[in-house]
Amino acid sequence: MSFTLWNDRIVEDHLVVINKEDRGYQFGDGVYEVIKVYDGEMFTAEEHIDRFYVSAEKIKLTVPYTKHKLHQLLHELVEANEINTGNLYFQLTRGAASRIHQFPGVDVLPVLTGNIKEAPRPALNVQNGVKAIFAEDIRWLRCDIKSLNLLGAVLAKQEAFERGCYEAILHRGETITEGSSTNVFGIKNGVLYTHPADNLILSGITRGVILTCANEINLPVKEQAFTKEQALQMDELFVSSTTSEITPVIQVDEQPINGSKVGEWTRKLQQQFETKLPKSLI
Repeated sequence: MSFTLWNDRIVEDHLVVINKEDRGYQFGDGVYEVIKVYDGEMFTAEEHIDRFYVSAEKIKLTVPYTKHKLHQLLHELVEANEINTGNLYFQLTRGAASRIHQFPGVDVLPVLTGNIKEAPRPALNVQNGVKAIFAEDIRWLRCDIKSLNLLGAVLAKQEAFERGCYEAILHRGETITEGSSTNVFGIKNGVLYTHPADNLILSGITRGVILTCANEINLPVKEQAFTKEQALQMDELFVSSTTSEITPVIQVDEQPINGSKVGEWTRKLQQQFETKLPKSLI
């Protein structure tokens, strides 16, 4: 039996009912987060919850619970499902109302849902690296908001899948922004490069952990955009996310990166990242 978070309750999955006029379903009018659970513990939960509130505020959506209460509910969800290592997803929509584009009245209450599934760490991808493609970034201009509107990312990810690749590295013109579901990093001459955290990318929680790790291993960082051509000339390239951790990219559009080998700095970052996880996993 599995359980779902539904507003302020943990209930059996089959008891959850979503109104057909929920604005999340009709407009993608809502925000979401994904937290990785390692050994039964939510990793960087506070950072994810903080970003959840920031995203909600940016679309003028009020989260009807305190951060402490939300954290408690998510913890109860993990415990109810007895998950050891998995992915915890939760979202908040503006609620159910007759279909109009403007916001409904204050009597319409937001709807919070969450679920968790067992999911192992991406060991093979982390160890061996993955292939990627370039794809034009056709998304909207507020990628800093973790909203439910993901069609642009979905189309890019599908293109990568159809071409036998793990990820689509997005670009606006010639400038790399991020992946369809990841942040993108390049290492050149012992310097780590990544797009600055502005409106064109999501400031990833794992991205922040990586920047901390880079500082701890004395790897200089430049939050500076780079081009497609520069990406192909990087000594090392990798993507990151909650579920991808630090995943090396060894080929983009048929062109090998670092001779299709995982680079030394990437390995050092992976090792430093490991130190942040529950001790039982190290």
